[in-house]
Amino acid sequence: MIESWRWFGPLDKIQLTEIYQTGSNSVVTALHDISYGEIWPLSEIEKRKAMVEAAGLTWSVVESLPVHEDIKLGRGNTSHLFNNYRKSLENLAKCGVGVVCYNFMPLLDWTRTNLDAPADTGGSALRFSMAEMAAFDVFVLKRKEAKESYSEEVLKNAEELFKNSNQKYFDKILRNIMAGLPGSYARYSTETLREVLKNYEGFKHEDLRMNYQKFLREIIPTATDCGIRMCVHPDDPPWDVFGIPRVVSTKEDISFILESVPALENGLTLCSGSLGAHPNNDVVKIASRFSERIHFAHLRNVKKEPDGSFQESSHLKGDVNMVELIKVLLKEEKKRKLVDVNSHEIIFRPDHGHEILSDGERNTHPGYPLLGRMKGLAELRGVSKAIQNELDLQ
Repeated sequence: MIESWRWFGPLDKIQLTEIYQTGSNSVVTALHDISYGEIWPLSEIEKRKAMVEAAGLTWSVVESLPVHEDIKLGRGNTSHLFNNYRKSLENLAKCGVGVVCYNFMPLLDWTRTNLDAPADTGGSALRFSMAEMAAFDVFVLKRKEAKESYSEEVLKNAEELFKNSNQKYFDKILRNIMAGLPGSYARYSTETLREVLKNYEGFKHEDLRMNYQKFLREIIPTATDCGIRMCVHPDDPPWDVFGIPRVVSTKEDISFILESVPALENGLTLCSGSLGAHPNNDVVKIASRFSERIHFAHLRNVKKEPDGSFQESSHLKGDVNMVELIKVLLKEEKKRKLVDVNSHEIIFRPDHGHEILSDGERNTHPGYPLLGRMKGLAELRGVSKAIQNELDLQ
């Protein structure tokens, strides 16, 4: 497998020279300063590519080329948005960037309520607390029908939490929820979030599915012509948030997406942490079922709790059997090598990581410390090498 590392561009606190020293040979990045729906200019793509290559690395994956909210909502005339997206793909192809990771989560990206929860071996981790989410949703945001989204036990704990907390505490929870939004995307206050949620009143899962299917039918033919492999990232967490539907959360969702446009270029980013947070998802079985369409992998792990909460664990100690998962990916690579010896490898990156040792001094993007991810990469690299040696002997 090809080792990669997510880099947020020139404003990232981690330098390309440091990434080079981790042993990763490729970079996953994006033009985060360009507004959603705008064309990525060829000149800006070339500039970013030159910056990466000057450090001895390769720009292997775009993460992300964002999908405009109007496309997700099916709102207004979206023709220019599809045209701009297609043009961006064409410009990326001209620069030799052949994999595009994206998501179809409305309004929010990955969502956590705590960015520095204590980890069991020291340091800190990202955490999603169902009680904290419910307390904010029901008692602070005061969303209509919010109580229907949570169990009685969670609501009871949420009410107790609300009674014993102050506004400063919930302001921090909102900042944490917003932390997953990349680039120039707007952050919301409680008031503006309440207002923007009105756009989704009456918006159903089937509405989002149909809008997503339209996106695929508009975009995948261009990706096919350009030789670009699109790979959707699963929802994180893999369930509705603030009553907004999410449709990339389960094996059934993925099957619908890949069957909607049955082209190789319509593929999947296998995120073991996102899928692993859902109580009914068997990530290894999902990877096996859709292995031919996996173009990129985010390898991380989570520990789930009975009420739906989860915390990001170290890469090899969570609920996902990482050894078996990597074995699935390497077996798929072996199949692909029989067809094309030059482009059979699956790109992966160590996703997220605990803040350990001096990581807390760097003020990096939440979930993206240097040492915590390097530790994860070393663990994943060791597992991969051991399994590859076993497969080579078979």
